[in-house]
Amino acid sequence: MIPKVLGTKASEADRWATLPERGTPASLRTIAWIAVHIGRWAARLLLYPITLYFVITGRAARRISYEYLKRVRGGSVQWWDVFRHFHCFAATILDRVYLVRGEFEHFGVTVHGKEILQRHIENGKGSILLGSHLGSFEVLRALGVMERSFPLKVLMDTVHNQNITRCFDALNPKIAGTVIAPDRPNTLIKVKESLDGGYFVGMLGDRVSGGEKTTRCQFLSAPATFPAGPVLLAAMMRCPVILLFGLYRGGNCYEIYFEHFAVEIILDRDRRAENIQLWTQRYAERLEHYARLAPYNWFNFYPFWD
Repeated sequence: MIPKVLGTKASEADRWATLPERGTPASLRTIAWIAVHIGRWAARLLLYPITLYFVITGRAARRISYEYLKRVRGGSVQWWDVFRHFHCFAATILDRVYLVRGEFEHFGVTVHGKEILQRHIENGKGSILLGSHLGSFEVLRALGVMERSFPLKVLMDTVHNQNITRCFDALNPKIAGTVIAPDRPNTLIKVKESLDGGYFVGMLGDRVSGGEKTTRCQFLSAPATFPAGPVLLAAMMRCPVILLFGLYRGGNCYEIYFEHFAVEIILDRDRRAENIQLWTQRYAERLEHYARLAPYNWFNFYPFWD
């Protein structure tokens, strides 16, 4: 289990976990079937009425989209901006069908900072890949597993959004096998074994899970609650940390950014809480940078700010 120390309680920050999953298994299977058997063009056409339906019926998510877009763009927001925001999310979900199947010919992927990843691959030392719900983590996950360009495990909650998880697991059980559940008694052991074996361990650092301790950071000019777990885990494992952001740029284009974050995170015993907040704030600042770079890639449709 991820270490749970310090900070405010997560009860106010993990509201995303209580949101109901809206996609039914039948509808997800139908879209996946169309994507595989008819083609991406047909599935992408369907995204427009699907997006419109969710914009009309998703009152809470629509309101949250307005709030976020006002913060990130610093100006007025119209209904078509919200539609574009929802459509961007839907497009990345659809593309996961092809990514998990290893059908990379559909996409043009540009990688920035590849030498950072390559350097760690060559020295054989495991590292944490710290991402977010900005853009698509799946594009990196699929490239790593299907093309075997780097060994990857993913620390991921599979309980929330079970319908969509099962749908994509059925498309490629091999990718499903790379998941390390974050709430098992042997989680830390599996993470340590993976890192010692030279694996990259991917995790997302912008959502708080139930029971996890947190820290407060400035994000888009307002205080927000972030999980302390990624910093605590990295400090415990004494391993390097690399930031990654897989941004959807429209059409069939993705950009993956890798950034060096830390050779090793060391927490001073007497300033532990302050150290964790400083490291997490550094992460929040880079997350904000990329959110401004690709504002419609923000896929946290729940009240994020305190």
